[in-house]
Amino acid sequence: MSRRSGILEFAVLGLLRESPMHGYELRKRLNTSLGVFRAFSYGTLYPCLKTLVTNGWLIEEPGNTPEDALATPLSGRRAKIVYRLTAEGKEHFEDLLSQTGPDAYEDEHFAARFAFFGQTSRDVRMRVLEGRRSRLEERLEKMRASLARTRERLDDYTLELQRHGMESVEREVRWLNELIESERAGRDQRRPDPDGSAQQDNTSGESGGLPRPGDTPGPDPSDDTAT
Repeated sequence: MSRRSGILEFAVLGLLRESPMHGYELRKRLNTSLGVFRAFSYGTLYPCLKTLVTNGWLIEEPGNTPEDALATPLSGRRAKIVYRLTAEGKEHFEDLLSQTGPDAYEDEHFAARFAFFGQTSRDVRMRVLEGRRSRLEERLEKMRASLARTRERLDDYTLELQRHGMESVEREVRWLNELIESERAGRDQRRPDPDGSAQQDNTSGESGGLPRPGDTPGPDPSDDTAT
């Protein structure tokens, strides 16, 4: 399986965990919710769905909309197929959510993983965020070293393009610092009380570790820049 197809399968399973969908609905959600899939086509989606059905992670069901009811052999229209996640598919997706290997830090895969952070445990979110930050800090160091070596040989426009690329990476590192501090603040708020009673740790949910209105803000991320 290629990395690209693996990301698509992960995203499809995650969206179908929320609710069953037609192929058209899936493609629309992938386009609008996950920017990494804006350029993909039905020719990419349907082979992926077929593979997931063959693996037993999805099942196909007839649609139940009024338009589907009118679709008959005589009308020449085909009823839309609804794809539903199976118990095995849910278990497989949860296994994928728990993985924190190097692929989770790459550009495209990280975007898909982050889109489903609301369904991911707090500890896994932290490992993925810290891994992504570390990967970008390594990239930033290489970019700075390359720029220092080639600065004198670059014209003004190429130099400005190099600086723009570095600034983009620096912005993402600052953003990751803020997310990590928010996750840590949320975890600290759920430590045991002095009387020994432990507060429940909400390890998943739509809000995840992001700040909520009324939460005590964590340290200013700008005071703890990446090194």
